[in-house]
Amino acid sequence: MTLPPLENLVKSGQLKLEKPNQAEFDGLLKSGSARLNDAGKDSLSPESRFDLAYNAAHALSLAALRWHGYRPDNRRYIVFQALQHTLGMPPEQWRILDKAHGNRNLAEYDGQVEVDAQLLVELIKVAHTLRAKVAGLGPVPPKTP
Repeated sequence: MTLPPLENLVKSGQLKLEKPNQAEFDGLLKSGSARLNDAGKDSLSPESRFDLAYNAAHALSLAALRWHGYRPDNRRYIVFQALQHTLGMPPEQWRILDKAHGNRNLAEYDGQVEVDAQLLVELIKVAHTLRAKVAGLGPVPPKTP
C-alpha cells in the first residue's frame, strides 16, 4: 500500500518505491537507538551530542520511510518532511528536525558549529518520540514496489 501524499514525491523523483527490507529496517532502528542513547550523555560536548541526536533522528526517520516502501534520492531532509505521512508526526515536531537539518548543514558546510542548547533538548526529545513510533511499527510488511 502506497501513501498517496508521497506519490507526488515519487513522480517528481525525490522518492522512489522500493520493497522494504527487514534487515535494513532493523539496522536503522538499532543505529538510531544507539546514537540517541549516546546523545543523552552529558559528558559529551554539545557539538557531539547534536551530531549524534541529528543522525539518530535521520536514521529513525529513514527507517519509517523504508518501512512504507520508499527510498529517498540524495536529499537528506526529505525523510523529515515525510514524517507527517509515515508516522503521523505533527508539523511542530518535524519542523524541529528541519531546523536541526539547517544547523547541521551550517556546521558541515560552513563551519558554523555553535549549538543552540534549546534546539538540542528539543531534538533529543523529538528523536525519542521517533524511536518509540518507529519501534511500534512492527515487522516490515511484505510489499512490492
